Amino acid sequence: MKTFDLSVYLVLDPDLCRTAGMVETTRLAVEGGVTIVQLRDKHADKAQMIETGRALKAVLAGTGVPLIVNDDVEAAIAIGAGGVHVGQSDMIAAMARERIGNDMILGLSVETEELARRIDPSVVDYVGIGPVFATATKPDHKKPIGFEGLARIVAAAPVPAVAIGGVKAEHAVPALAAGAKGIAVVSAICGQPDTKAAARRIADAIKKARA
Repeated sequence: MKTFDLSVYLVLDPDLCRTAGMVETTRLAVEGGVTIVQLRDKHADKAQMIETGRALKAVLAGTGVPLIVNDDVEAAIAIGAGGVHVGQSDMIAAMARERIGNDMILGLSVETEELARRIDPSVVDYVGIGPVFATATKPDHKKPIGFEGLARIVAAAPVPAVAIGGVKAEHAVPALAAGAKGIAVVSAICGQPDTKAAARRIADAIKKARA
């Protein structure tokens, strides 16, 4: 059975993580409370993705935190990752599911209620909904939806959702109030002076939002 916790979802960015590196950033972030990690590197080739992914998987071993690979099914399989995340312009979700089998986690990005309603919960395990705010880490993103838009899309989705796009620790309360199970962050952890403390701030904010 697939078990995963979307509470504190770290999306790794190789540029923002350059100082400490993605592996060390991940190690510290998990110590701080990160519950799921996504490897996203749009500039790496397959061999580099696999090399980085295997290093990340090694550092995550025994933590219970799954590694999700963004938009590269072949690399995810080669790594033995916990799952794959695809966007609307990437591989079709049903095709990705066919390739990875039933045991791996499959996440899908959605930006509208219509896309959320089309999701087949036997194919997709969770959705990333956003962007909640404008964000420099993904300059080609769609128009920000805000927390009202997040709530509408969460309500339309038949699977758990994580909020993404410019969200930080202080947004935990409105994100969870909108129905999200957690928040996905990039710059709120990657490149911060104290990675562990940054992750802990978000983890604590999520706990308080649930209290």
